[in-house]
Amino acid sequence: MTMDKTIGSAAEAVADIGDGAGIAVGGFGLCGVPETLIRAVHASGATNLRVVSNNCGVDDRGLGILLGAGRIARVTGSYVGENKEFARQYLAGELEVELVPQGTLAERLRAGGVGVPAFYTPAGVGTQIGDGGLPWRYGPDGSVAVASPPKEVRVFDGRDYILETAIVCDFALVRAERGDRYGNLAFARSARNFNPVVGMAGRITIAEVEHLVDALDPDEVDLPGIFVQRVLPLTPEQAADKPVERRTVAAGRTS
Repeated sequence: MTMDKTIGSAAEAVADIGDGAGIAVGGFGLCGVPETLIRAVHASGATNLRVVSNNCGVDDRGLGILLGAGRIARVTGSYVGENKEFARQYLAGELEVELVPQGTLAERLRAGGVGVPAFYTPAGVGTQIGDGGLPWRYGPDGSVAVASPPKEVRVFDGRDYILETAIVCDFALVRAERGDRYGNLAFARSARNFNPVVGMAGRITIAEVEHLVDALDPDEVDLPGIFVQRVLPLTPEQAADKPVERRTVAAGRTS
């Protein structure tokens, strides 16, 4: 039995992601987004996907590629962001969207990875997150076709908390700055925000890696290889492809 988890191509890495699959996707804005794997899923033709991600990219990058092609049926995320097509599909009733507080989303993914089925949190108490009624899907006429259900409430030390369930997906797609053949991964800066917990939440986790090394130092590991089943080494061109969501410069300066 070999422990080498490297795989030869992006198409091979995502070949078993079929219609209706649940996919957790790493990244924060456009930082740390597994662009190469997302494009491979697009090329595969998989549709009716159920996506869990902090956001859904922009109109032509990240998950926006799948969204624009009509391949995503449901999104669980924390905000719409800069993606106008995301907003349009949601308000038109073409897309089901579960909006989750950002910290709660991260903890639901982490809980799924460590086998905790649910947890209590004060985030969302007294809002539609806890009370229910948050629009998940709109009807063509703008009415609420599907609304979020109320969540269980318990009191601890005199304070209300709501019950949130863990998230486990069929697949997880992440992007790491460095990784080794055993699946151990290290993420850079803001890419460390969601990629580690996303990688924990997939039954099959696929990592695209900018720099493949023989073995990471244990002190450098952000996500242990036990959570990762496939490692795709990126080409230098793929590794250098890092779009900026919104480029800004200081007043009086040019980029």
